[in-house]
Amino acid sequence: MAKAKTKQKSMEESLWESANKLRGTVESSEYKHIVLGLIFLKFVSDTYEARREQLIADGKEAFVDMVEFYTMENVFYLPEISRWSYIKQHAKQDDIALKIDTALSTVEKNNPSLKGALPDNYFSRLGLDASKLSSLIDTINNINTIQDKGSDIVGRVYEYFLSKFAIAEGKGKGEFYTPKSIVNLIANMIEPYKGKIYDPACGSGGMFVQSVKFIDAHNGSKKDISVYGQEYTATTYKLAKMNLAIRGISANLGSVAADTFSKDQHKDLKADFIMANPPFNQKDWRGVNELVDDPRWSGYETPPTSNANYGWILNMVSKLSQNGVAGFILANGALSGGGEEYKIRKKLIENDMVESIVILPRNMFYTTDISVTLWILNANKKERTFEQNGRTKVHRDRTDEILFMDLRQKGVPFEKKFIEFDEEAIDEISSTYHAWQNEAYKDVSEYCYSASKDEVEKKDFSLVPSKYIEFVNRDENIDFDEKMKTLQSEFKILLEEEEKSKKELLKVFEELGYAID
Repeated sequence: MAKAKTKQKSMEESLWESANKLRGTVESSEYKHIVLGLIFLKFVSDTYEARREQLIADGKEAFVDMVEFYTMENVFYLPEISRWSYIKQHAKQDDIALKIDTALSTVEKNNPSLKGALPDNYFSRLGLDASKLSSLIDTINNINTIQDKGSDIVGRVYEYFLSKFAIAEGKGKGEFYTPKSIVNLIANMIEPYKGKIYDPACGSGGMFVQSVKFIDAHNGSKKDISVYGQEYTATTYKLAKMNLAIRGISANLGSVAADTFSKDQHKDLKADFIMANPPFNQKDWRGVNELVDDPRWSGYETPPTSNANYGWILNMVSKLSQNGVAGFILANGALSGGGEEYKIRKKLIENDMVESIVILPRNMFYTTDISVTLWILNANKKERTFEQNGRTKVHRDRTDEILFMDLRQKGVPFEKKFIEFDEEAIDEISSTYHAWQNEAYKDVSEYCYSASKDEVEKKDFSLVPSKYIEFVNRDENIDFDEKMKTLQSEFKILLEEEEKSKKELLKVFEELGYAID
């Protein structure tokens, strides 16, 4: 009998198993920083060694220790104690954690673009079991991070790990990662080909990574974009810097990790594209007397202290350029309701900032199972002609119109309990949106509807899509008399079968000598 073939584990699966060996030694929330920090160190070492060998092969051995000959090729220069070969050589020693910290610190010191990006004395502070750390180093050592530049091996590992960690950490954590299919959908809808891209709550930088992938997939150039972001959590800020560095994406994430509301590090920015997934329903985001006269709310009510949703919206509105477009995710509660939020929402609609409201399926996020909304704001909905990625594009006048979409039937399952959009769904959704921006569009029941501002005003400025999209009443064609007759007949049969079963059971007991009254 032929032996069944054993499914070969992918590189990502092997790494995940290695990371899980840290269980019991450190908190699971630390895995990502340990694993991704080491993968980063292996990657910069591999690229450094490759560049060094190239210089020697080109007869430039005299320049192998000159930083400029590495940075000119977008390669980080590494002193010996920062190289992976040095780490591997000392992997079995008790002070390996200190050596890793020293390596990371030296990489950052020798490469100014990495300032604030790498963990500071992180491995030593964790008190890791040296043998488990050594085992993890052995696993990572087997990865040739630059074997196939076309496949973006390290980027693939980062994506896999960030998503796996987000799933593993579950509710209340994992905010550092937005599911890739959602980011892809936003990128395909707002098309960030050229200009300034901003994310006020950038997490690990996924919005920027997918934007660059979108540009590459459509034969654009990442040189045509500049990236701006901000992140509150220090460890996630470092993850973002590493995540962007391995892909050669230059970004201004502010000088430090900081709260976007209390320490806005991009006050004068006017962005062409904004992509964001800010924290949902953030409470107590400002003090009662704080940020009351902040210029970001100019022309609007001050967002309430009880919920930051409209604080995030107005922060993004204030950052839009003349033709700027924003695509961001919020909890559904922001679509309706009263108080200051109602007044801000009403003003946004009256100012013609709202372009599209898109309901997403439940279970798309790893941190919550609720259905959430994709908002698209546009600073210029008037007719205009512009160049985009080498072709002329025309947008019709969409003044006083809002496109509502319901995508709750569009997702496909993955990882058993989660939902994502496949490429076909993303193409369909973004094509519908772009058709609406042009001329070739029609409303589709249970999917999309273009509403006028007058219609929205009559609905008391609610942005709940189900108030506008037509839903088919599938009960209308049912013959209820016939249906009731069928149900009665089925119920009668069930009762008869139940009575028959009772009689048979009584007979069994009587034969056994038990009398049942």
